[in-house]
Amino acid sequence: MGLCFPCPGESAPPTPDLEEKRAKLAEAAERRQKEAASRGILDVQSVQEKRKKKEKIEKQIATSGPPPEGGLRWTVS
Repeated sequence: MGLCFPCPGESAPPTPDLEEKRAKLAEAAERRQKEAASRGILDVQSVQEKRKKKEKIEKQIATSGPPPEGGLRWTVS
């Protein structure tokens, strides 16, 4: 039969320090997030570059403000 309790002369195995445990959990969470972000993508770097370029363009559009009124007009006849 299995033992439920350690022998009286033995001490329990040492448990990791709370700080070490938290650090390991944080590393594991970061690794999972990184893996989830790149799931199904063959070239992760190119996707990141495209995303940065798109964000840069969106930022430029947002800072430029509305277009001047002398632009193209739609006419419906």
